Amino acid sequence: METPQKKLYITTAIPYVNGKPHIGHAIDYMLADIWARYQRQNGFEVRFQVGTDEHGNKIATKAAEEGLDPKAYTDKMYLNFENFIKKVGAQYTDFVRTTDQHHVQAVEYIWEVLKPYIYKDAYSGWYCMGHEAFFTDNEVQAFAGVCPDHQTPFEQVSEENYFFKASAFTDRIREAINDGSMQILPEFRKNEFLELIKDGLADVSVSRPKKSLTWGIPVPGNPDQIMYVWLDALANYITVIGYPDRPAEYQSFWPADVQVIGKDILRFHAGTWPAMLLGMGLELPKKLLVHGFVNIGGSKISKSVGNVIDPNEIIDQYGLEAFRYFFSRHIPTLDDGDFTWEKFETAYNGELGNDLGNLIQRVASMINRYQSGVIGQSQQTEHDMTSYHQAMEKLEFNKAIDEVWNMVRSLNQYIDNVKPWEVAKGIGKDPEAEPHLAEILAHCAGALVQIGDLLVPFMPGTAASIHDIFESGVVKLPEGVLFPKKYIHTTDPHAAKQ
Repeated sequence: METPQKKLYITTAIPYVNGKPHIGHAIDYMLADIWARYQRQNGFEVRFQVGTDEHGNKIATKAAEEGLDPKAYTDKMYLNFENFIKKVGAQYTDFVRTTDQHHVQAVEYIWEVLKPYIYKDAYSGWYCMGHEAFFTDNEVQAFAGVCPDHQTPFEQVSEENYFFKASAFTDRIREAINDGSMQILPEFRKNEFLELIKDGLADVSVSRPKKSLTWGIPVPGNPDQIMYVWLDALANYITVIGYPDRPAEYQSFWPADVQVIGKDILRFHAGTWPAMLLGMGLELPKKLLVHGFVNIGGSKISKSVGNVIDPNEIIDQYGLEAFRYFFSRHIPTLDDGDFTWEKFETAYNGELGNDLGNLIQRVASMINRYQSGVIGQSQQTEHDMTSYHQAMEKLEFNKAIDEVWNMVRSLNQYIDNVKPWEVAKGIGKDPEAEPHLAEILAHCAGALVQIGDLLVPFMPGTAASIHDIFESGVVKLPEGVLFPKKYIHTTDPHAAKQ
């Protein structure tokens, strides 16, 4: 009897639709996609959620500037993200908009379920419009009164709101983090969060008066209060898989195996969200993958400084495969990384063009030249990829693709050492030459197919090209070079010598 296919679920943070997709969003989608492709390759059924956060003051303000009502504005803007997610190659299964009718009704239901933990109180606190969130006195003091992510001063706000008693769940959340049932990766982010809640989780404002927040889901039974954007947004992870009206569906995928987030929203995903889940009687996510930021030449990305990089520009100039390669290998999965155009182009020309592209071309050409394209038989030695799989399981994708590049480099080294072109010169003179050459080239082709298998999660297009060239037993010569040299931001070293 066949065992049922194991179901897995990965999520990404949903961005506000009022901005342009940026490099942080691309990292979210790419990391989730790498994991999803890897798990599918290993026989699992994966649900992969993406979406857009469409309520809140920032959206209402932007819509008003364009003379549109908020819904018309979001209907136009969410497409930027839908198109962008496809552009970075993310094979998602579910796209959620927080204005979707199902989501809105599910959030109203969640409010009713959480009612035992919701109370009304006057509130005075520090608010950041960029985050659409309140911050504690301690946090505001630590940041010298200015939000580090948006470079805007916190505003003092006083109003009567509904509150969610997140504090009631502090001990259970702390225990889940410490015993690993809700794992936060990397470890240092886990420690940062535990330090943040050492005095307990703060209760969370989950509504704002309609005069302060016009665009959102009204509180059931009190239309003068609008649900706060974080309660609405965080709920998307379960509403998109059918909560609460399709129990068979959501129960077979929840809890999420991995939730991919940037470090700036850890406090909501490790505190508020787990408290909501416990309040609803649902399990906590198994892992939070917390990635860092991409810096530019050692400096933090800042619109005011003007050092913003547009992922669209990188993909348009160098192709999606090169984009995914650089950001999965040269940006650490679990920490901050650094981008410069020079670094990117050096990696493109050297590692993709020379190490891999040239290797594929050489092997295909030699099999074509010496054996009429027919790949011989070889005792294929499987490269030990334990380190690759261990890195994938630890969500250290950059280390996993490093292992693939070790294979690429060792195969190049092998070819340089055995010199198949020299062996070929002995054909007709030495009876051993022909079978020896066939074995060498079959080994190279087999190793490239294995490299192709390992690249599926990272560079699916390149993996498909490698399989297409070598897998059938007869080489299909590639049309053109896989990674033609490009000198857009650096100088061609050969041109300098002429």
